[in-house]
Amino acid sequence: MDSSTWYVIAIIIYLFAMLAIGYWSYKQTDEYDDYVLGGRGLHPFVAALSAGASDMSGWLLMGLPGALFFHGFSEIWMALGLVIGAWTNWKLVAPRLRAYSEVAGNSITVPSFFENRLHDKSRSLRIIAALIIIFFFTFYVSSGMVSGGRYFESTFGGNYLMGMFIVAAVTVVYTFVGGFLAVSYTDMVQGLLMFASLIIVPIMAAVSLQNPAEIFSFAAENPYSHAHLENPNFFSIFAGVSAGVIIGNFCWGLGYFGQPHIIIRFMALRTPSDARQGRFYGVTWMFLSVIGAIFVALVGTVFFTQNDYKITDQENFETIFLDMAQVMFHPLPAGLVLTAVLAAIMSTTSSQLLAVSTSLIEDLAKIFLKRTPSQSTLINLSRTMVLCIAVIAALMAISPSDSILALVGFAWAGFGAAFGPLVLYSLYWRRLNVPGAVSGMVVGALTTVIWGMSPLSDVLYEIVPGFLLSAIVTYVVSISTGQPDPRVKEEFDHATELSRLVEENKNLDFEEAAEKAQS
Repeated sequence: MDSSTWYVIAIIIYLFAMLAIGYWSYKQTDEYDDYVLGGRGLHPFVAALSAGASDMSGWLLMGLPGALFFHGFSEIWMALGLVIGAWTNWKLVAPRLRAYSEVAGNSITVPSFFENRLHDKSRSLRIIAALIIIFFFTFYVSSGMVSGGRYFESTFGGNYLMGMFIVAAVTVVYTFVGGFLAVSYTDMVQGLLMFASLIIVPIMAAVSLQNPAEIFSFAAENPYSHAHLENPNFFSIFAGVSAGVIIGNFCWGLGYFGQPHIIIRFMALRTPSDARQGRFYGVTWMFLSVIGAIFVALVGTVFFTQNDYKITDQENFETIFLDMAQVMFHPLPAGLVLTAVLAAIMSTTSSQLLAVSTSLIEDLAKIFLKRTPSQSTLINLSRTMVLCIAVIAALMAISPSDSILALVGFAWAGFGAAFGPLVLYSLYWRRLNVPGAVSGMVVGALTTVIWGMSPLSDVLYEIVPGFLLSAIVTYVVSISTGQPDPRVKEEFDHATELSRLVEENKNLDFEEAAEKAQS
């Protein structure tokens, strides 16, 4: 059999495994809360790898190795910022959000948490937050489908639309059937696949070199023959980049505080004390995966030059991981490594697809319904929204344009600026009120979009001004307007005390303590 046949077999095995997890999750899902939040019973290992896989996407496997190979270590600032941001997010947000989201009306989405946290009877906070989520994530889902089509197109030389349809169909089916559990457990498997690939591939490639130690000096002394790259400052983290670029790339970590598809995993943990384990699993996975991606680039500088192998992508060099795997392994294991990229695409798309459908039902539809539907009706409505969003995203992806793909670049900043400061204020500031929350959220989102569409984005990444302005406006408007309701302050004190008790006593019955805090 030729290589393409082996690749197809590997991908079919992977896709059927994802569908099997979806079916298993379907058997575990009885209530609406199970479909949306897994019944708040997510193991910290699953939560950690699920959050990591849905976050990193193809950037970890293709974007980062390609950028490092092409530009050198000056591209490492973003990776440093993301690792530090992920650790801080698990440390500051995860335990408190898990406790507070249950105390605040058992909130199961980020917009519902904002509303319940501040007792917003106007519903404006919830509606605006839901609209921001729906807008950005619809484009995110579409970009994931585009990536799936491009993946099949470049890997097999196949039809773009057929590849897009296959990736979209499998992702939609397991999300539709199994909901949050399916998304979380498939993300965990996808995260393990990404991790194993990033560790095994550079090690095997390094072992194949005559002198593996050369990887730490070769790139600065020798050009890559096929592209005539020569970079004597390859190992410098400061050379060739401005202070604005360094700050902007490093500040990618700020985005973590406001990413709905990531922090929803915190709300799904079994107890707040699970956040400590989750932090260890998640940050360890991320750190080692980033190290693997760095070594893909380092080994690649020698591997592709000395062996005279040609990198497929001669513009951005983002295929060095895939090309290295195809050279090193038999087509079947190489096909399994290639599925790591597909896994990254699908993990991100499924998480975003569920986030959009949940906001449509939980944060918008339920507000306008005259009576609360049954559990089965809510689940079916959410599944219907999964299909609707998928269809809209697919229609947008049929003829992909730069405008769609460009939105993905600042969607991370948009969520980080709109929701990040608000999440931190909600968990740590007693004086926060509704006008401040709404104002800061809107200013953060608008600043990101306006800055990102202007030439200023070339000077400084838009999350920096967006996050800072959102934080300032939230504070200024809150202290300039009325005090929050006394019940809001009392609930804040209960949630803070609950977080402290759980932190001090790992054996505390959290559900019982939460019920006491609410009574």
